[in-house]
Amino acid sequence: MPSIPSYKMDQETKYELLHSMLFIRLVEEKIAEKYSENQMRCPVHLSIGQEAIASGVCAHLSPNDKLISAHRSHAHYLAAGGDLKAMLCELYGKIDGCAKGKGGSMHLIDLEAGLISAVPIVGSSIAIGTGVAWSNRIQKLDGIVAIFLGDGATEEGVFSESLDFAALHDLKVLFVCENNHYSVYTHISERQHSKRSICDIARAHGITSFSAEGNEVVEVYDLTKEALSFMNDNACPVLVEFSTFRWREHCGPNWDDDLGYRKDGELKNWMDKCSIKSLRDNLGISDTRYLNLVNELNEMILDAFKHAESSQFPNESELVSDVYA
Repeated sequence: MPSIPSYKMDQETKYELLHSMLFIRLVEEKIAEKYSENQMRCPVHLSIGQEAIASGVCAHLSPNDKLISAHRSHAHYLAAGGDLKAMLCELYGKIDGCAKGKGGSMHLIDLEAGLISAVPIVGSSIAIGTGVAWSNRIQKLDGIVAIFLGDGATEEGVFSESLDFAALHDLKVLFVCENNHYSVYTHISERQHSKRSICDIARAHGITSFSAEGNEVVEVYDLTKEALSFMNDNACPVLVEFSTFRWREHCGPNWDDDLGYRKDGELKNWMDKCSIKSLRDNLGISDTRYLNLVNELNEMILDAFKHAESSQFPNESELVSDVYA
């Protein structure tokens, strides 16, 4: 594995990453708070606790790059510069949604933001993203394709098939594995052999792989920078794996540590490694400045929710629009 240089990140970039992570956190906390009102009628998979990966990776994406996500997609969409009002309208099933209210949380799409699709079927985003990269290759288009996937998706056959195809054709794909150690209620140790390595599987297919702590956004940012540099220098796919942890339930707005499927203290240990708190402490931001930032973001978020709540539902004609056979 190539060595990872240590970049000296400037304070402005650190602040931008803090802003991105905090924005995602506050949006999803507000979704969790308002979900019980029963106006968002789609399932929601929250990334609270995992924000550093979306922010650190997407900070490197250019307008020519494309993004594919899965069911836990809010963070990727927002970190890539997606429209918050369009995303919330989609969760509320409204016509102003990024998929015209037809898809909901797990089917976000916004071509202007570079989000080709978010697809909930586990592993399907991997093949779709690889196909997008193949299309780029055929059309001789610039840019890379970033595919976000979870550790559970690496257990699907399409993972190995896509790795093989991407390596065979030297596609410019960045496979981003967010390893949060759980597939619903089942820990990775109960699903995968202790000697099984996601990075080693990629290397066996000829794909250079990197791994790092996913709760340190500076480390995520630096690793992604190095991975993309390697990709561009060698015109080849790359896989990055980040260790992280979701704080709330697999699907839904609630806390579920009382169910007992996680070891005692495991959630607290990960919460103590909160990427937002870590970076805030690193920057030395005062309580006053931080509170002002929180208030500023919350005001913008509340305005977006009001827009979503007052927006109109699609009319019947939309049932057959954008449908292809």
